[in-house]
This record gives sequence, structure tokens and C-alpha cells, in this order.
Amino acid sequence: MTQPSKLTAAAIQMHSGADLNENLAQAGYLVGEAARQGAELVALPEYFYLMPADERERVALAEDFGRGRIQQLLADLAREHGIWLLGGTVPLAGAEPGKMYNSSLLFDPSGACATRYDKMHLFGYDAGDMRYAEADTMSPGAAVATAATPWGPLRLSVCYDLRFPELYRQGPAPSLITAPAAFTHATGQAHWELLLCSRAVENLAFVIGAGQCGLHPGNKRTFGHSLIVDPWGEVLAYRADGPGVVLAELDLQRQAELRARLPALQHRRLAS
Repeated sequence: MTQPSKLTAAAIQMHSGADLNENLAQAGYLVGEAARQGAELVALPEYFYLMPADERERVALAEDFGRGRIQQLLADLAREHGIWLLGGTVPLAGAEPGKMYNSSLLFDPSGACATRYDKMHLFGYDAGDMRYAEADTMSPGAAVATAATPWGPLRLSVCYDLRFPELYRQGPAPSLITAPAAFTHATGQAHWELLLCSRAVENLAFVIGAGQCGLHPGNKRTFGHSLIVDPWGEVLAYRADGPGVVLAELDLQRQAELRARLPALQHRRLAS
């Protein structure tokens, strides 16, 4: 089958709170809005289902892979709208007591889960008045995940993974990179766009960064600024604040031309 030359992609920005029902309803509405605007690939942000004051509340929602309310909603939305849907992150049960996997799941238009990625790099940050320690409630993933899509290989990643470029250099070279996130306002203001653009340029890939925004329970503030970047580092679309849809047309033919003109991926001398 010939690869399409264009892709309409959407990043969903959300202001999730501590009410699971409200968050899932907001996600469903925004995914529907993206589909109505023509999106073929839609990405929800990290923790779209819950941003609580107590991180352990997410662990209590952990589902077995392949079953559960959150996964069922994502499958239903993908099938209803006939889209590829990245479920931001979903809490999946793991072997460690009191911990979960923070997993990014990609659903195809039939509603089947095409790829699972368990977040490998767990965020740790201590600024005195604000502390994050994902390792307290999460188990790290152990494997890189690449999805075969109609538009080429898609490399799944989550938030803090953006600081580890080797994740994106594992074969096959991705045409698309997804990065659902809940970047803190402090780190996002300093590094969010820089990291997304860097991963795009060095991999000559499109990067879709779907983020959380606003003030959440526990006085946690996320940066927002969801955006889509092209392989040359150009920001195609972004949303600074507030829930909504970030939509862009990705020119895959131009990507192929850029990779032919600047074959940096073939010029590498160090193994991943």
C-alpha cells in the first residue's frame, strides 16, 4: 500500500482535575471535536483521566491491560470516529505492590489497541516547595515501543522521556513521535518547546506534544503550550493555555524530501 502524502493530526490540551467522570467526558468531547475538524490521528495528554492532589489515587484506578473503563472509552472513541487515538497515558496494573505502569496506548480505527508503551523514565524533581517523585507510585517500563501506522513508524514516548534522546534513536527511525505530557510550569517554561523541537530536528520527524494546562489539585501547575512540530523544527500549530484542539496538516512528502536532502540519519557514527 502506498503511504499517504498528508496526515491531519491533533494534539488535545486538557485541564484535568480530580473527578474521573468529568475528565473522561472532557476527553470524549475534545476527541470528537478533533475528529470533526478532520483529524486522522489524535493524541490526548498524559494523565488525561485524573490529576489528583494525591498521586496514589491514580494507582487505585489501575486497570488490567485490555480491560477497564478508561481503556474501553478510548477503544470506543477510536472506533466511533474512525481515527487513530493515542490515549495519553492510562494507569495499568503491574507486579509491584502500590505501583502502576504509566502507559501510553495507541488505538487503531477499529478500536483495537495497536501498541502499548510503559513510560521508561520516571520524573523526579525537588524545588523545595514543590516535589515530584513518580518512582514512588510507578514502575518503569523496560521496552521501546514503535507502532506501524499508515504514515510510517510512530515512536511512543511520555513527558520526561523527552530528556533522553537515545529513546528516539532506536530503530526503526520514526516518522512520527508522540509525547503526551503533564510538564510542570517551571520546567515547561524553560524546556518544553526546546525539547520537542530538538527531538523533531535530530530525528527529522514530526513531533506531537499534547499537554496538561492550568492549576490542578494539590497546587500543581502544568505548562500547557501543546504543539505540533515538523521535521525542520517549525512549529505548525500550538495552544498556549486552556483546553482545546491543536490541529495541523503534516506533509509527509516534504519530510521525505528533507531526509533525502539532509541524510543525517544515515550519517550517524555511534550506535544507539
